[in-house]
Amino acid sequence: MTAAITRIGQSRYSPTRGRIVAHAGVLTTVATATKKVPSAYEQARDALNNIDQNLAEAGIDKSRITTVMVYLANISDKPGFNRAWDEWVDRDKLPVRACLGVDLEGDDLVELVVTAALDA
Repeated sequence: MTAAITRIGQSRYSPTRGRIVAHAGVLTTVATATKKVPSAYEQARDALNNIDQNLAEAGIDKSRITTVMVYLANISDKPGFNRAWDEWVDRDKLPVRACLGVDLEGDDLVELVVTAALDA
């Protein structure tokens, strides 16, 4: 028997919040900043807040995160992202994280792809 796939907030493109897919006890979500300010630090804080909201919608919190892929429009913004990350992350339950410099669409400076465990 095939496990069900649950999709919440699906759209054609990655929205700022609400795109969640859950399957076989694993949740994956994507977030960007809601406010497209010219500061990677501020966009990172906003995107991380959106991750918190996505996780809450699925009934879990950031302590369940296993992996975070961080995409930055300019890799030189990594120190600003790291500042936001350090303010946000659960230091007792650190996920695996990778940070890449990529071309992002529009005014996005930060995009996050997060994987978390749904099962206890």
